[in-house]
Amino acid sequence: MKNTSSYTRLQDAIELLEDEQAFKRELLKEQITITYESLKPLNLIRNALKDISSLPNLSENALGSAVGLASGYLSKKIFIGASGNIIRKLIGLIMQFGITNVVSQHPEAIRSFGQYILEHFFRRKGINSNNRAR
Repeated sequence: MKNTSSYTRLQDAIELLEDEQAFKRELLKEQITITYESLKPLNLIRNALKDISSLPNLSENALGSAVGLASGYLSKKIFIGASGNIIRKLIGLIMQFGITNVVSQHPEAIRSFGQYILEHFFRRKGINSNNRAR
């Protein structure tokens, strides 16, 4: 009697282990599929763009950098002009990098200064137009 009971319990344990093994095999297959999909180049790029776009202050940083680059470029063009002098070009390049770095690192200060100038300009214009109306 003992042998039958042991044999039945052993068969049940084997069956349980086989079911567990089949379940784990399916989980492993799903994980391999997920990993394969996530490593495709298009998905890597898409996930990187999602991560970048979810960063806080991204638009402010991008705007500050763009304004910095533009102001550096314009200052170089203004300084150099149509000159072919290599010293002047070198100084213009150094000035471009300096202005670009300053403007991109301190966008809030540049923005507040620009707002002050615009408000001052428009306020003066309004005062002048009121004087003309009298």
